[in-house]
Amino acid sequence: MTGNLDATRATYDTVAESYARAVTGLDAEDPLDRAMLADFADRVDGAVVDVGCGPGRLTAYLAGLGIDVVGIDLSPGMVAVARRTYPSLRFEVGSMTALDLPDGGVAGVLAWYSIIHTPPQGLPPVVAELRRVLAPGGHLLLGFQAGADEHRSMTHAYGHDVRCDAWLHSPDTVAALLEAAGFAVDARLVREPTRGERRAQASLLASSTDIPASAPREGS
Repeated sequence: MTGNLDATRATYDTVAESYARAVTGLDAEDPLDRAMLADFADRVDGAVVDVGCGPGRLTAYLAGLGIDVVGIDLSPGMVAVARRTYPSLRFEVGSMTALDLPDGGVAGVLAWYSIIHTPPQGLPPVVAELRRVLAPGGHLLLGFQAGADEHRSMTHAYGHDVRCDAWLHSPDTVAALLEAAGFAVDARLVREPTRGERRAQASLLASSTDIPASAPREGS
C-alpha cells in the first residue's frame, strides 16, 4: 500500500489550497450526513481523533461543540492549511494505517471519507488500527462512497491534474469488517446522490466492544 499512500499524499498536497476554498464548514454535507455527524458528536464522551481531517473543517465543527479533538491527515499540505485556518486547534501529519496513538487512547474516531483511497484488501488492517486506538465503548463514524468495491482513477481534482486511485466500498462489506474487528454497528445510512454527486453515499456508526481486533495489522 506504500505506493498508494504516496500517490494519495501527493494528490492532496497538490489540491490542498483549492480544496479548502471549495469545501468549507458543513456546507458540503447533505442534511442526512449532518444528522449522522451530529449523532456521533452527541454520543462521544472524551477525546476524539478526526482521521483524514483534510483542511480541518470537521475538526473545527467538533471542537465548536466542546469536544477535545485532534485532526490527523496524511497530507502535510492539508495539515498546513488546517493549522493556518484553525490556529487554536491541534493537527498532526499521520496515516490511518499506523496512528501515533496509544491503545484505547480515544473515545471517538471520525473517518469521514478517509477510506476512499484504500483498496479493499487494505481495509482490514485500517479497521483494526481504528479499533486499536478506540477505547471500549467508544464510537466510530465512517463516511465513504458506496459501491461494489469498484475502482476508479482520479486524474483531475479541484482544478489540478493529479494521479490517484479511489474505491467505492460496499456498506455490507465494511460493516462485516467492523464487526469482525470488534465493533457493533449501531446505524447505517446509504443515500442516493444529491447536489451534483454521481454516486451513492454511505456512513456507518459503530461502537467498540471488549472483543480484541481480529484483523491483522499491515505488515503482519
